Amino acid sequence: MSFVPFLQTAPAASTSSNFMMSVLPFLLIILIFYFFIIRPQNKKQKETEKMLSTLKKGDKVVTIGGIHGIVSSTKETTVVVKVDDTTKLELNRSAISAVVNEKPVEVKDKKDEKTAKDKKTEKTADMVESDSVKDETVSVEEKK
Repeated sequence: MSFVPFLQTAPAASTSSNFMMSVLPFLLIILIFYFFIIRPQNKKQKETEKMLSTLKKGDKVVTIGGIHGIVSSTKETTVVVKVDDTTKLELNRSAISAVVNEKPVEVKDKKDEKTAKDKKTEKTADMVESDSVKDETVSVEEKK
């Protein structure tokens, strides 16, 4: 009994389909890496570069070390951040992690001002109520 007839009768199309089936999982893994890791990272990097290039005097910033300050001047590669009335730090632009946008809400009418104050007091009242409910549940659990 010879193995030569078995080798000769093997169809050629099955080897190419086996090859495609073995390569398909690797292609899927590469696509998953691209859409879930590489693409979002590139998008975040572009946003960071845009934020750093648009820094201007008066922007409130946070550094990667957690220091909060106001940009007092900018240079090509560095930024001078005013931390205190007398303290200024010169940092690389890459050390800025975020620009803080604290824009106050503009109130056009007195009526709008009252509704804004009412909403704020409602929120604080809800928070106080939720705290008192938590305190009651804690005291009930302590009694047990």
